[in-house]
Amino acid sequence: MDASTENSQRRPFSIKLWPPSQKTRQMLVERMMNNLTSKSIFTQRYGVLTRGEAEENAKKIEDTAFTTSNQHYEKEPDGDGSSAVQLYAKECSKLLLEVLKRGAATREERGVLASEETRDDKQELASEKVSAAHETLFDISKGKRAFIEAEESEEILSPLKEPGNSYTKICFSNRSFGLGAAKVAEPILFSLKGQLKEVDLSDFIAGRPEAEALQVMSIFAASLEGSILKSLNLSNNALGEKGVRAFGALLKSQSSLEEIYLMNDGISEEAARAVCELIPSTEKLKVLQFHNNMTGDEGALAISEVVKHSPLLEDFRCSSTRIGSEGGIALSEALESCTQLKKLDLRDNMFGVDAGVALSKALSRHANLTEVYLSYLNLEDEGTIAIVNALKESAPMLEVLELAGNDVTAEAAPFISACIAVKQHLVKLSLAENELKDEGAVHISKALEEGHGQLKEVDVSANYIRRAGACLLAQVVIKKPEFKLLNINSNIISEEGIDEVTEIFKKSPGLLGPLDENDPEGGDGGEESGEGEGNEDELESKLKKLEVGDQDD
Repeated sequence: MDASTENSQRRPFSIKLWPPSQKTRQMLVERMMNNLTSKSIFTQRYGVLTRGEAEENAKKIEDTAFTTSNQHYEKEPDGDGSSAVQLYAKECSKLLLEVLKRGAATREERGVLASEETRDDKQELASEKVSAAHETLFDISKGKRAFIEAEESEEILSPLKEPGNSYTKICFSNRSFGLGAAKVAEPILFSLKGQLKEVDLSDFIAGRPEAEALQVMSIFAASLEGSILKSLNLSNNALGEKGVRAFGALLKSQSSLEEIYLMNDGISEEAARAVCELIPSTEKLKVLQFHNNMTGDEGALAISEVVKHSPLLEDFRCSSTRIGSEGGIALSEALESCTQLKKLDLRDNMFGVDAGVALSKALSRHANLTEVYLSYLNLEDEGTIAIVNALKESAPMLEVLELAGNDVTAEAAPFISACIAVKQHLVKLSLAENELKDEGAVHISKALEEGHGQLKEVDVSANYIRRAGACLLAQVVIKKPEFKLLNINSNIISEEGIDEVTEIFKKSPGLLGPLDENDPEGGDGGEESGEGEGNEDELESKLKKLEVGDQDD
């Protein structure tokens, strides 16, 4: 049956409101993370969580709420699932508030314990200070996120004032410095700047008014100006252009940086230009991480200038930065000069075919690449083929290749498989959310048949793969000695095919991912079925307005 006949004969199918898809569940986790980290009447009252804490708690909340709601649904299997969805949202809201309250109680308890510190505690602290002379890392980021004012800052930073201490690395992340605390830190950091090599100031002004935050940043920048740093982390500070320029004194004094992190900083076009303007030299730069910003094409042009003048760059991350074709082409051309590159992450941008072709030219020069993350770039077949053809001839030690969500069809499969076949060090392969179908799955399976002894993970979920492709792939990967996970979920594998795949993995069931979103009837996840699409939209709409405080406190 050819593709046109197959498409015309796809059958409509029905999806109940319960259970939600994995995409919907992830959407809810991200929404809850935002609730736990953003300003609201509840976070003003109880305090916000760090991004890491929020992610951990949001996942636990969603999992608990899903389990409770699923048990409810199983007791009334003939229902449409609407009551389970309502319970799901209700449980998430209740647990969100409990997490915020628990964080507030922990902070209050910490304050009480500090005020009632015993003599033994003080002796132990003194002992720690003695041993601190031999430490190289001073880290106050552990535990819950907390605000720091002058008095607490004096106590927490006291080890840095010990004569003869050996600290070369400091991490102030996860503690929000007020103006008073910054003034306490200022002379301490000034006295240390001759010995500091690594400075982590990520997420250190959370919840502060803009005017105060900018003052704090300026104080830290001035106190560290002239230090000779190898690593500087300014991530998670919502810098924007004003924030970047507040750090201007520090940035301008750095000519030996090997690592700089500017992730989740609200880096706009103007802020990107400020970064390019303020850093005097990137000739020694090896790591540049620029994830989750609002850079866009114009900002990408500025960042490409930084990249172009970083010949030793080994790790470049510029994912989720709203970069389109023009910016993608500029970055790709800049990367041609970075022949030492080992890790490249450009995921979740809008490059398109032309930028993909431009990127392929750069990749042909990167013999040292071990990890390539190019998912969700709108590469289509043409861009993808250009890239895998380039990688086939370069990057002999490639370990990770991600090309998910690029509208890749079976036409590109022979080229992808030809590349994969020669990548004998491959550990992870992701081609999820494309349209490879059985033909593509067969090509990939054949490419992986010989060798690939280090292969651990293959993801070809959501590719319209049927029984034949799924079974062949399962038979190939199960023989790999290091294999850990095959994800073939969200495909159109028949019930007989599911049984066959399950039988192949019967001795190692943990190596086969979940199959809860597979459609054995041969539908396409609602893409061509108004009924399925409508139900999923209705489910998401029921969860869309989820807020902390839907429950009485």
